[in-house]
Amino acid sequence: MKIQKIHHVAYRCRDAKETVDWYVKYLNMDFVLAIAENEVPSTKAPDPYMHVFLDAGNGNILAFFELPNSPDMGKDPNTPEWVQHLALKVGSMDELLAAKERFEADGIDVLGPVNHTLFQSIYFFDPNGHRIELAANTDTAEMNAKLDHVKWEMLEEWSRTKRAPQHARWMHDGSVEPDFAKTEK
Repeated sequence: MKIQKIHHVAYRCRDAKETVDWYVKYLNMDFVLAIAENEVPSTKAPDPYMHVFLDAGNGNILAFFELPNSPDMGKDPNTPEWVQHLALKVGSMDELLAAKERFEADGIDVLGPVNHTLFQSIYFFDPNGHRIELAANTDTAEMNAKLDHVKWEMLEEWSRTKRAPQHARWMHDGSVEPDFAKTEK
C-alpha cells in the first residue's frame, strides 16, 4: 500500500460557523461540506457534533468539529505553542506579504516573515487558537539536493545524540557548504 494523499485533517473548533467564515474570508478556502450527527458513527456515543470541511487547495481538505457537549478546548501544556501548527503553501512572496498586510489591517497579530532558507513564513492564530503558518518557497534544486543527500545521516545522528546535527548548518548561519559533487559517496 502507498498513501495517495491526505484525505482530510481534522481539528476542533469553538464555533463551526465562525470558523468557516474566517477560513473563507482570510484564506480564501471553499466551504465544501457539513455533516451533523447526534451520535458518533465510530463509537455510537450520544454526542452531537457539527463537522465542517474546507478545501485547502488541490483537493486537500481541512476539517473542524464543533462539540457543544464537551469541555472547552485546551492545548497540550507540555508542548510549546510554536510546535503544533498547520502550514499552508502560498504561491509567492508577494502573496505572503499581501496576506500579512490584510491580516494586520483587520487586527490579526502576525509574526514574520521568518526566513527558513527553503521558504519564508508568517504565523498567526485562527479564532480557535490554532497556530497557522503561511509559507512561500524560496528553495533551489541545489539546496534540496544537499538536504536530500544528508537527511538519513542527520536523522541517525539525532537519534543517537539528541543534538542538532551540523550537516545543514549553511541553512541558518551562511557557512559555506562543501561542494556537493565532492561529498557524493
